[in-house]
Amino acid sequence: MNKYQEIKQLPLALELDPFLGKEDFMVSACNAEAYKMVESWPEWPFFAICLYGPEGCGKTHLAHIFADNVSVATHFPYKIPSIKAKDIRFETPPALFEKHNCLIVENLSAETDNEALFHLYNLYRNEGGFILFTSEQAPARINFALPDLRSRMNIVPAIEIKEPDDSLLSALIVKLFTDRQITTSEETLSYILQNMQRSYAYARKLVAEIDSISLARKRAVSVPLVKEAIATLNDTHQGELFNF
Repeated sequence: MNKYQEIKQLPLALELDPFLGKEDFMVSACNAEAYKMVESWPEWPFFAICLYGPEGCGKTHLAHIFADNVSVATHFPYKIPSIKAKDIRFETPPALFEKHNCLIVENLSAETDNEALFHLYNLYRNEGGFILFTSEQAPARINFALPDLRSRMNIVPAIEIKEPDDSLLSALIVKLFTDRQITTSEETLSYILQNMQRSYAYARKLVAEIDSISLARKRAVSVPLVKEAIATLNDTHQGELFNF
């Protein structure tokens, strides 16, 4: 086989657009409180809330649902502003508030420009705005360098999204395959659930690896193919542990 033939057999790394509508969100015990809080807007207990949890747990999906709810309730013709916390600068808040008094701030962390975030917090609170924060940990556990910001973020209601239970994990796997237009048998799904690491992030990596192998081998998804994907991910994880 020549190099050109080898290249032709490599699967294309296509960017997938997951379905992020309300009807696509799977509510379970581990995320029901977060979903309820998003749905209760604008009857929030505070002008801001924070959804926090592990990578891939659905924080961005809930942020999309929040944006859709605001658009419908306010007859806003497009999605409300959304920004990564690391991209906030001191001049950012007025420009964002001018677009809409509701805002999504994702990936909150101590590396955020503390002065800029403090300015944004005060502007939206004083002017009657709303902010939905997302983070991998509760704001009270983030070591912000600015004491005034730290004290303010400590009082933001924080709702945890926990690692998935079996029912949610099963539904998540099916959705991830559906997003890639892949159907799976009950046998294959059962094998995945019995042998995978129990986390959102691992579920996404596993489905992506299964899809990659399936495309490369031009084979349908099956238990042997899943075994190969799990072995590949385990080998990759071991390599990361010892790659100094």
